[in-house]
Amino acid sequence: MTIPKAAQVFPRSEYLRRLSSVKSEMERREIEALVLTVPANITYLSGYTSKSGYVPQGLVVSIDDEEPTFITRLMDAPAALHQMFVDRSRVIGYPEALIANPDRDGYDAIIDFLLDKGIGRKNIGLETKFLPAVTVEKFRSRLDAKVVDCTNAVTWIRGVKSDLEIAMMREAAAISDAGMLKAKEVIRPGVREADASAEIIATLVRGANGRPGTDLAGFFLCATPRTSTCHIRWTEDVLQEGSQINLEFSGVRHGYTSPLMRTMSIGKPSDQVRRLHEGEVAGLEAALDAAKTGTTCSDVAAAFNAALKKHGFVKESRCGYAVGIDWTEPTASLKEGDMTVLKPNMTFHLMLGNWIGEDVGYVISETFRVTDAGGESFTKLPRELFEISA
Repeated sequence: MTIPKAAQVFPRSEYLRRLSSVKSEMERREIEALVLTVPANITYLSGYTSKSGYVPQGLVVSIDDEEPTFITRLMDAPAALHQMFVDRSRVIGYPEALIANPDRDGYDAIIDFLLDKGIGRKNIGLETKFLPAVTVEKFRSRLDAKVVDCTNAVTWIRGVKSDLEIAMMREAAAISDAGMLKAKEVIRPGVREADASAEIIATLVRGANGRPGTDLAGFFLCATPRTSTCHIRWTEDVLQEGSQINLEFSGVRHGYTSPLMRTMSIGKPSDQVRRLHEGEVAGLEAALDAAKTGTTCSDVAAAFNAALKKHGFVKESRCGYAVGIDWTEPTASLKEGDMTVLKPNMTFHLMLGNWIGEDVGYVISETFRVTDAGGESFTKLPRELFEISA
């Protein structure tokens, strides 16, 4: 029995539209074939979300072919057949003999495919900065081709979302909101951080509005005395009266995320944290007002920084970044000096976590899309410093 094709997340026309944009960029760079190894880019062009990127795999986009071809480990091929929009002949599983082999690996299978297709002596694109140097050299020596660095070429194309993608990010945002509301419900004195996290994560999986979460993204719960940290998990500790809890997580819908951050306090927060909250909210609103079509990432950051400074605080880290599939898109940053021009339906995580020294930390964020009128938030949660009764 052959594995059935899953219901497609997006229509075929959407994937072909994306491929058309990528092929236009390939033509501009005079590339006949583009080998993509970044999982988020593979998802974008095929619908594949299975977690098989721990071993060599690649999606080959050819100028001459309507559909891309995916080369992966043989045991992962059924998942690709199930999830990808492409014809099953476009999924090639390489043998287990290439796993943990000191001489040949899955990248050799991709190179063999290119040679069989007659592309071995033409210009090929690689995401070179995400590959080991020895692998890039293998492509150069075996193919005798000019290797063109296409790192982030597809990621920049992903930056402007289609309306279908925006709808998917709204669904992810609704799950983020549900997770934060569950956090407000379960965070209480006497509750273990692990138990609170389990309840929140269960909500992120169950989803919202009848749409379940389809994956788990980063989940961070940083509670007293670790509120000056930003990227650690829950612990075995029990929450106490007076504990502060900083949360960052996202709902996931078929790879798409809409991250959300909020701070909660069991009992009254300190005056410093409350003042910091007021400054960050003022900065958040100023940044969203500035995030209009035609302005720059730098303009948005400057608006935030100016508003926050009026409240007597500064934020050392950037105030946001492009977001979409698998959370961060390593392209545009909301920081002063980034002159990326904003376009409609660019999406960002306006990440306003602020960590001051080793004893103060506070978080709030929104995921938004760029519009002609400013940034439109996907999440609907109140911009509050949540005070929980002890």
